[in-house]
Parts: sequence; C-alpha cells; structure tokens
Amino acid sequence: MEDPVRASLDHCVKCTICETACPVAQVTPLFPGPKYEGPQAERFRQPGASADHSVDYCSGCGICSQVCPHGVKIAEINSRARAAYKAEVGAPLRDRVLARPGVTGPMGSPVAPVVNRVMANGPARWVLERAVGLHHSAPVPPYAPRSFQRWARSHRRGAGVHPDGRSVVYFHGCSTNWFEPDLGRMVVAVLERNGVQVRVPDQGCCGLPLQSNGLFEPARRTLRHLAHDLAAGGGDEPVVASSSSCGLMLKREGREILGLADEDLRAMGERTYDICEFLLDLHDQGALDTDFRRLPLRVLYHAPCQQRGHAMGTPALDLLRLVPGMEVVESAGGCCGIAGTYGLKKEKYGIAMAVGEPLFEQVRTGNPDVVACDGETCRWQITAASDHSSVHPVALLFWAYGLEL
Repeated sequence: MEDPVRASLDHCVKCTICETACPVAQVTPLFPGPKYEGPQAERFRQPGASADHSVDYCSGCGICSQVCPHGVKIAEINSRARAAYKAEVGAPLRDRVLARPGVTGPMGSPVAPVVNRVMANGPARWVLERAVGLHHSAPVPPYAPRSFQRWARSHRRGAGVHPDGRSVVYFHGCSTNWFEPDLGRMVVAVLERNGVQVRVPDQGCCGLPLQSNGLFEPARRTLRHLAHDLAAGGGDEPVVASSSSCGLMLKREGREILGLADEDLRAMGERTYDICEFLLDLHDQGALDTDFRRLPLRVLYHAPCQQRGHAMGTPALDLLRLVPGMEVVESAGGCCGIAGTYGLKKEKYGIAMAVGEPLFEQVRTGNPDVVACDGETCRWQITAASDHSSVHPVALLFWAYGLEL
C-alpha cells in the first residue's frame, strides 16, 4: 500500500504558497523553505535518507501543510526527512533530554525549589548554554513541587457530578503534570461544573517532543504506551486534552507522521477532543452552563499553530465571547516561534524570537490585561517575550464561573 504522505508530493505544482506562509524561511536563510525541503527534495531522496542539515531548521509548525491548496503533506514530509537526518548524524544529548519530559519531570519535581533556583540564575543559565546548548534566555518554566497526578489521585468528584452522567478521560500531558498542575485542576473543575465526570488515569508522554526532534522509534513506543494508559479501565468515552499540540498528536499527527497503522490508536484519535472543542460541543447541545459572572478584562486570544492543525475553528474564542464584560480580540500575529523545544536551542532561539516578533509587538502595543492561548510552550514564549501574563482559555472560564482552587 502506497504511503499517503509521500504520495501527496506528486500533487505539488510549485505554486510557492507554502514558501510565502512559512514563518521560518521569512526570517533566516538557514532554512530554504518548505517546498524545497519537502516535495521538491523528497523526489531525489533515497528511502531513509535526508537532503542536508537545513531540514533541521524547520520548526514543525505545520503551517505549510495547512495552507497548501493541493493537500500536499509538506510538514509531514519535512518531519520524516529530519528523522532520517538525525538517524544519519545522531541527535545531540540536549535534544534527547529535551525530548523526554516524562523522564525529566519525575526527576525535577521532587527537587523543584533547587532546580528552579538554578534555572532562574543568570550565570548558571550561561553555563548551561555553553555546556549543552540550551539558550540562556529561553523560556523554561519552573517545576511544580506537586504533580497534577498526585492531586488527581486524592481528588473527590464534584458535588454536581452524577455517577451515571457524561464522563470523559482527561489527557493532561506532561506540561500540566509537571509544570502547570493548577491548569489541570481548573480543567477538572470546569468539566465537573458542567456535570461531566472526569477520569484521570496514570499516563505518560505522547511522544511529540521525540517526534519533533527526529527520534521516531522512541516516539512510536511512547505514543503506543500512552494510548494503552488512556484506554486502561475504561470504555469508549471521549478523551479530552488541554494541550493543543499533544491532543493533535493523539488525534492524527502521530499516526500520519510516524506511520503507525494501529487500529486502536486510530479509534482513540477519533474520540479525542481539545478541551475547548469539547466544551463548545456542549454549548451547541445546550448542555454548557453559561451562568458566568461578569469578568471585565481585555483579552488577546492567540491560536497556536498546532491548534490550527485541528481544523476545528477557534472554539476558545467562541467560548470566551460568552463571558459578560470580557473584551476579546483575536491575534493578528502568526507563529510565536517557540515550536515546542525548537526555540529553546541556542542555534534556533534567535530565529524563534524573530518569527514571533509580530505577535509580541501586538501584545505590547495592545496592552491587554491577559493573553489567552491554548498551547503551553506558546504561553511561556509570549509571557517571556512580551512581559504580559498568558493563560489557557479554560483559566478564564474557571474565573468566570467564580470557582476557586
């Protein structure tokens, strides 16, 4: 059976729409553009081989595939080429560590105060940059001393939740578990406010950081393991994700890019929802509690690249506009540049900042009370670059409900 990703390159008519839309090619000559690295170069590659090192400067934002009028899987082709390149030359230790939050999280969280002090120390960050190539100004979030999983194990179901009512599996992802456990608590509280029973199985990483760093085989194992974790002890209830990038990995990206022909994984992807997508579906069914209190805030909403990859519109924007008193403006900026671990790296930090500058400038000049964004690394990047607070849209719904942690 022909691989649909590689087969799609024959639909490329060299229109250069992807070149125009690519945020990385616009700011650096180190990446010659998605058309060159993708369908054009792929025609001349031997199976399992890559063109050259320039493919590693693709950030994996996926915009090229989204804008292609002929359905060419450009970003997916580039991702596979990067994996071939890393298989040829090897991945540096930095990339292998950054790609394993499921390993570094359990190590960092128990000693969070110490690790956080080190990572907040300027001279220490310079040493890290020289030693491993982690840029000294890259937005690295502090570890939480108590993981979301620890909280979830002792959480008692909300009073308004009926045991025979609607239920979901919550896929919280590594960032919520190790860095933003309060976001996980907010997600649970908002769902329970709407009568939804939330099941939180023990779970690991989705494999996206591994995939993004070209480490495909461990990414495949990791994604399969996650699917097993989420399916354990349950039936066919919806899986709800609060990370737009991790949710997309489970929905389809892992299968499309990693080439996993796994029927159970496909079935789980089909019942996976972004949290705002799920809540907006509740609203469309007349089942969302819209008894929001007035929240007089000016909010700039930014949809990250991976959120756009869901092809679900902007459910967060629709939900936030239900809150009385809230003035919500959609960002005119494109990619923030961080692209997961991409912008953390010494050689790519400057590129990431240049890519995100139009967005950062809009935040600075618009001076909103808060920025809302579905992607965790995007929020950290926006806050660090613009000095404005950035939160997940669910946090605003949580406040509008008058809930407390």
